[in-house]
Amino acid sequence: MDILKKITRKRIGSLSFFLLIIYACVVLYFVLFSDRLGRVEGYSTYRYNLIPFVEIRRFILYRDYVSRGAFLLNLVGNLLVFFPVGMLVPLWRTKKTGFIRILIYTFLFTLCIETLQLVTKVGVFDVDDLLMNTLGGLAGWLCYCLALRVFRFVRARGRKKSKKKEE
Repeated sequence: MDILKKITRKRIGSLSFFLLIIYACVVLYFVLFSDRLGRVEGYSTYRYNLIPFVEIRRFILYRDYVSRGAFLLNLVGNLLVFFPVGMLVPLWRTKKTGFIRILIYTFLFTLCIETLQLVTKVGVFDVDDLLMNTLGGLAGWLCYCLALRVFRFVRARGRKKSKKKEE
């Protein structure tokens, strides 16, 4: 049974790593090349925001003047887009993945994307995106932890029931 657990764990890790790679490619496509996000032409200069909460505050204050889609994409979208990082990284790693490690992985992935946007002049390097994306990864990790607890509770309960039936 222990060998079966290790094999299953390795398969889950391999599958989640594969999904993480696909996810990263999709995110990079949408951030750098998507027509829908206006990424085709780019800017003539480097664009960046290094002051925390400027864009978040702007979108909240002027939410009645920007489209609902732009508002949701900027605030909620940045949270949800990095949610899978928090879910997939702990599944991929065979070792325990805690809060700090998820924080670092999500932050570094976001930093790479924001830097690519700056260097290619396709988007805006925004410190608020770093914050929101990292929070999204942490939210995904919290959901992973909750799902893991529920799974372990259900499994333990099932074992208790099967032991009672054997007696």
